Amino acid sequence: MSAEPEPPTQWHRVLTLLADVSLLIGTREVWTQAATHRIALAAVISLCYASILACGALALVVRGRRSLARVDLCVLVTGLTLALCTFALFHRGSDESVLTTQAAHDLAAGHGIYGRPWPWLFGGKGIALTPTVTGGYDYTYGYPPLAPLLTAPLLWLGHGSLPAIAMSTGALLVGTVVLWWLLPTPWRSAATMACLGFSMIEMYGRLGYPAILALALMVPVVVRWPRIGRGGRLGPAGVTQAACLGAACAAQQLPWFLAPFLLAGIYAVRRGELGARAAGLVVLRLAGVAAAVWLLIDAYFVVTQPVAWLKGIALPLIQGAVLHGQGLVGVSLYLTNGSDRLDWYGYASVLLLAGMLTLSVLFVRRLGPAATVLPWLAFWLATRSQDGYYLMMTPLWLAAAVTAPATEFAGAWQPFARRLGGADRRRARVVAAVLLAPALASAALAVTGSPPLRLELAGVRHDTRALSRLTLRVTNTDDEALTPHFTLTRGQGMYPYFTVVRGPATLPAHATAVYELRPPDGTYALPHKHQQVRLRVFTSSPQTLSSAYLTLPTA
Repeated sequence: MSAEPEPPTQWHRVLTLLADVSLLIGTREVWTQAATHRIALAAVISLCYASILACGALALVVRGRRSLARVDLCVLVTGLTLALCTFALFHRGSDESVLTTQAAHDLAAGHGIYGRPWPWLFGGKGIALTPTVTGGYDYTYGYPPLAPLLTAPLLWLGHGSLPAIAMSTGALLVGTVVLWWLLPTPWRSAATMACLGFSMIEMYGRLGYPAILALALMVPVVVRWPRIGRGGRLGPAGVTQAACLGAACAAQQLPWFLAPFLLAGIYAVRRGELGARAAGLVVLRLAGVAAAVWLLIDAYFVVTQPVAWLKGIALPLIQGAVLHGQGLVGVSLYLTNGSDRLDWYGYASVLLLAGMLTLSVLFVRRLGPAATVLPWLAFWLATRSQDGYYLMMTPLWLAAAVTAPATEFAGAWQPFARRLGGADRRRARVVAAVLLAPALASAALAVTGSPPLRLELAGVRHDTRALSRLTLRVTNTDDEALTPHFTLTRGQGMYPYFTVVRGPATLPAHATAVYELRPPDGTYALPHKHQQVRLRVFTSSPQTLSSAYLTLPTA
């Protein structure tokens, strides 16, 4: 008589069901597009609907753990199929995929990829520009080189940004399967949900973001990361994780911010197990392998264009892009008329990152499980605080939550453990407040700054549809001379900079001047009724923003 199969836990059933349901988000839009243009794909998507329904029923009725594991596999395959169908239909790409593909073309032609502006790439409709506070735009490639290296063999797929999109989408699918495989069986559907459900990460894959490649490479690093170097040896698994960390750092800059938290946590855990010297050797070997892989990937560019390479991979940190995102910068962008202390947003972000890293060292037993989340808190204070910077890394949060629980850090070494631990929490709170105070003070300085330019509308030249000239009276209330750059916004977007037809390039301190501006395309469409138009004026040295609502004729 055969034994009854061991029943799965109810939370496993619910998790499988949630992953299954998450695949429905956005699927109707894909099916509608396919039914109009690609009927064969519409048929495949209809079969995916059937699979989702069947998996939903099976998740609640199968009687054994193995049977539910098979349902998890079916949910994964359904998610992968839907992702491929979506990729086949929507692959227009973005500015990042266009730049990556062009870098791959130049690489294949034997040219350097750093410090080379490609303004013609952004003439097409829908390709976003990155405006800077200097009144210009960034047309160069500003990421480490692994993404173009992997895109180059795919250039045969065609023109446009398709090769880069195929690379990032393929990386996401592989990363999803790896995460699914590495997680304990009951948690595997969570990988499907985090990577392919909700239409979040998969969308960035279809936009060709190099960060998706970095995410896929970080997956094996983060899974069970506190166990790296256990017993004082990296072993094949540890060497593989170190190599993946180096490759991820050679793909995009976001892993740079996560790596110090992981290395500090590994040192603390290994020191608690092995002592200071052995723990230091483990971390040195880990960092050495990662650095060797990173330099190996970058070696060609380090040799052929060292200065341009260094500036290129540091570009997102030094380019001076204008404020953008869903973080604290929204105060200066939308709630006030600007600030003359925009640089303090950047200082606040760096100080918060340093403060969180220090706290994670001092309180690793408590904060260690959150090491994959803590770095992204700093981005909320940054001048570029768009949600994609941390949204694309959310599968790593899941990987750590499942495989790096608090029990892994119970014996970790903590400096000043006796003074900062135990029942007396007051001292620990004081230390945390002291470490975070500089970041909070910098953020307060940024948001309470005043706009240095007083803006008055002096005249508008227009016809029934568009304006062709805008005349402003601008007063510099600051103690420094400022070089203003003008643009208009409707909502959160930013129109290209206007051309200054008349007016001084640099406005002296406490001076007033009249500026005549021309739209970049010659005309600017008049707003509709009830549509607000905001004038924004950026300066680069110092970085400031001055804004004012304009009352323009309506179309």
